[in-house]
Amino acid sequence: MPFCYVGDYQTGADAVSNKGIKIFYRTYGSGPIKVLMIIGLAATHDSWNPQIEGLLGTVKPNDSDDRSSDDGGDNENGIEVCAIDNRGVGRSSIPAKRSEYTTRIMAKDAIAVMDHLGWKKAHVFGHSMGGMIASKLAALFPDRLLSLALLNVTGGGYECLPKLDRQTLSIAVRFLRAKTPEQRAAVDLDTHYTQEYLEESVGGETRRTVLYQEYVKAISSSGMQSNHGFDGQINACWTHKLSRTDLEMIRNGGFLISVIHGRYDVIAQVSHARRLARKLYPFAKMVELHGGHLVSHERTKEVNEALLELIRAAESQTRPHDWTNLSEKSTGFWSTSWNFSSGYKAEGGSSNESIMIGIGETIRRIMLYIFSIFVLAFEYILRVPRRIRPVKVGTGFTS
Repeated sequence: MPFCYVGDYQTGADAVSNKGIKIFYRTYGSGPIKVLMIIGLAATHDSWNPQIEGLLGTVKPNDSDDRSSDDGGDNENGIEVCAIDNRGVGRSSIPAKRSEYTTRIMAKDAIAVMDHLGWKKAHVFGHSMGGMIASKLAALFPDRLLSLALLNVTGGGYECLPKLDRQTLSIAVRFLRAKTPEQRAAVDLDTHYTQEYLEESVGGETRRTVLYQEYVKAISSSGMQSNHGFDGQINACWTHKLSRTDLEMIRNGGFLISVIHGRYDVIAQVSHARRLARKLYPFAKMVELHGGHLVSHERTKEVNEALLELIRAAESQTRPHDWTNLSEKSTGFWSTSWNFSSGYKAEGGSSNESIMIGIGETIRRIMLYIFSIFVLAFEYILRVPRRIRPVKVGTGFTS
């Protein structure tokens, strides 16, 4: 099995704390162009299969026993892909402490894999939590990136909160209660895809029916994610933040960026992705597609085309201002709200209306932030009883 022992490629305190931590990875194809793929919360490396097949024409890994010379080893794009299981899921190590899961730590895991493979630079793609990890990797090691693709990503923290409505609250409750592959598969479908897509007919059955069977099989074979792994990865999302310094480091890296997002994502709201793309101007291009959180599966062809376009533009050293589709640089909390209102005005809204919409958008974000604080406080309160050990006060009492 291909594993990277992270501590072997680190020094100092990192090497000590990560001694024995192993990251499972798979490589596909061969060629001078290297692509590192980092998947999201609770998912394993094979969630990238539609993109791997789109880039290489095969999903058979290089370590497969039945792999032939026609399985994409010499693909026409000259690409070699590495996809990893993040710590906490799949065949990678599952540390018990939540503090051992941050996007910073997990970004260093990914760099260790690159070092293990002997890759000096790579195009780095991340989905959801994997996008948070990829963006942190870009901030910490900008000289190791050729380009950056962020799929269905947010800035972490309160931006991890889904859209507040009856549907998403129902999904959240079902997700927390899911104890079997069947229950998990049912809720994952509603989390990952638009209802429109799930109800499409495929060979006499709905796509929901077909995907449900595939999801149950996949979850049953890999097993449900452990509590330690899930709690740890949730911690990585909640504590993730791109500081001004991080953003400046990414921009100074000079590599091209694609921010790809499904417009109807109920988990990572598209407004957060738009704001991140603006902060990364002029290096970022915003690509919005008709899809949900797993837009890489729902709109595979369009996503694969966007990724190939990014690789080709980066390899041909396209200038950032020729790459971006954003009209102006916009950073910061208040300026984003103003740009929202300015966009509305350009489409025909009055000045007063646009200002009111900008104020409303700002208030909405403030309310989301306050709500996130209450969520974190509530989670902490729920955990307190588990941490308090009963005191033995007499022989007639149990402890």
